[in-house]
Amino acid sequence: MNRKKSTSADNQQERSRQYLCGYVVGLVDGEGSFHIAFPKRDDLSASISVMPEFHLSQHRESKQVLELAQKLFGCGYIKENHPKSEDKTLVYVVRNREDLLLRVIPFFETYSLKTKKQKDFKIFAQIVRLVHQGQHQNLEGLLKIVGLAYTMNQSGQRRIRKKEDLITTLKSSETIRRNHLKKVAKI
Repeated sequence: MNRKKSTSADNQQERSRQYLCGYVVGLVDGEGSFHIAFPKRDDLSASISVMPEFHLSQHRESKQVLELAQKLFGCGYIKENHPKSEDKTLVYVVRNREDLLLRVIPFFETYSLKTKKQKDFKIFAQIVRLVHQGQHQNLEGLLKIVGLAYTMNQSGQRRIRKKEDLITTLKSSETIRRNHLKKVAKI
């Protein structure tokens, strides 16, 4: 009899988890995003870094929903979306690459998104894996990552200009690095 009660409790716990996972997927379909940022970094040879991020936003009054997602994933942090503004939105952010690889990506591979964000997620997962393999450390890999990133989240004219500027920066950084190496080799 104890075994039957245990099984029933286990089933109830599993149903609750499935419900929670489905709820979070729906929430992310509506209010989440997978994003690749390219912040400038003068200490890197390419002058930029690759920063993959998973975001989920909610009005401040619904902070408990973000806390629920944070508890489910077991990582990330919650912050004001636009500090020093009247915007009352909070955002749950996962930026740590290991957490993205081991927690966020496997979750969304198990529990698929239902909107066009599924396509963005697949590209995001591919980029995170390329970064994990070190592909962002060479120009060819970095250009591939930039190209993939700019297929996400509907490309507009502003994004196209940013992509072109970023590629120009990468190529000129590589030229500068090569010229520097040639000078050092001559010394």
